[in-house]
Amino acid sequence: MVKYCAFLLLLLGLTACGSSDEESSEELANNFHLEGTITGASLQKVKIEASSPNGTIAVAETMTNSDGKYVLDGNIPGLGVYSMTIGNDPANAIVLPLDINDRAVISGSLKDFAVAPKMSGAPWAKPLMKYMKLFKAFSEAQMEELPKITEDEARIEKYLELRKPLDAFLRKQVSADPGNSVNLILASLLVPTQELGIEHWNPENLEVLKKMEAAYLKEHSESPFTATLSQQLAQIEGQYNNYAQFNSGTLTAPEIAMKNPAGTELRLSSLKGKVVLIDFWASWCGPCRKENPNVVKMYKKFKSKGFEVFSVSLDEDPAAWKKAIADDGLIWPNHVSDLLGWQTPMTQLYGFNAIPYTVLVNKEGNIVGVNLRGAELEQKLEEVLN
Repeated sequence: MVKYCAFLLLLLGLTACGSSDEESSEELANNFHLEGTITGASLQKVKIEASSPNGTIAVAETMTNSDGKYVLDGNIPGLGVYSMTIGNDPANAIVLPLDINDRAVISGSLKDFAVAPKMSGAPWAKPLMKYMKLFKAFSEAQMEELPKITEDEARIEKYLELRKPLDAFLRKQVSADPGNSVNLILASLLVPTQELGIEHWNPENLEVLKKMEAAYLKEHSESPFTATLSQQLAQIEGQYNNYAQFNSGTLTAPEIAMKNPAGTELRLSSLKGKVVLIDFWASWCGPCRKENPNVVKMYKKFKSKGFEVFSVSLDEDPAAWKKAIADDGLIWPNHVSDLLGWQTPMTQLYGFNAIPYTVLVNKEGNIVGVNLRGAELEQKLEEVLN
């Protein structure tokens, strides 16, 4: 099985294939133009920078006049995501999806420049402002609503609910104008994240991102971002197909044969005929210990219907492992570990890089769900046991 990793486009890592001190001392011709007025920013530096594997690259800079007006011309090697900063405070910065020959007017107030600049003139200006407005509203809603919720699954549900307006805009904008350079920024929110995993990702995003890929292959074929996008979309599609297969009930759970705390070998296959939750955890894992009461609750509720838990610990210390089993009241008999920690082959065999991680196996020994917890796990158990 393949790991569920986070896929983030390398948006801020501009590949600056062009000027260097070793190549040429000639001054490069200007190929982009920005101007505007920043109220409250009298005689402040305005600078454009890019990130690279070797650190931040200064692209261009100028000064505002006493009225906050500025004109900035500079040279960029090509399409990329650049930062624009007003003054010396890095908080007064925005990201811009600049391309060669772009001309834009960027104005606003210094006090809220980072969240509400006014932009025009370039194809990316209007959608970037819309995105920033929606993202600001989403961020504020998160800060207000999520601290009120303590249960993890409920927090995820609320987070996804709060994201709906933003997600709808992202899909609509990228689909309508897939070749727009603003999509370098928008696409980063359409890919799966490590925090939520593929199970909470909308597969509609894949078709939207494929439209972007096709447009970029046509309009930006020489850009390193296009090659990165194609590579990552292939990985995401493979990840999603694996996830769909894991939940289809057609993939047999790989055998697990390890020793229990008493030194006796237990095999996952010995539980065939029962619905089994394979629970990867460890005594040192705080989120695992927090989730254990929920697993105990599910075990007590469904044990009489043919449900078992097969706990696989990523501990290295046998004493700590045994103590955690007792302290958390993990009353089922199926506890195993190879005491190899993250060196266990289970991470590769079952495709995970974070715990707690669960795999639900039906009576035929086939996988019917991954990383289910809380209400989602209870709902799935009701489904497969009835």
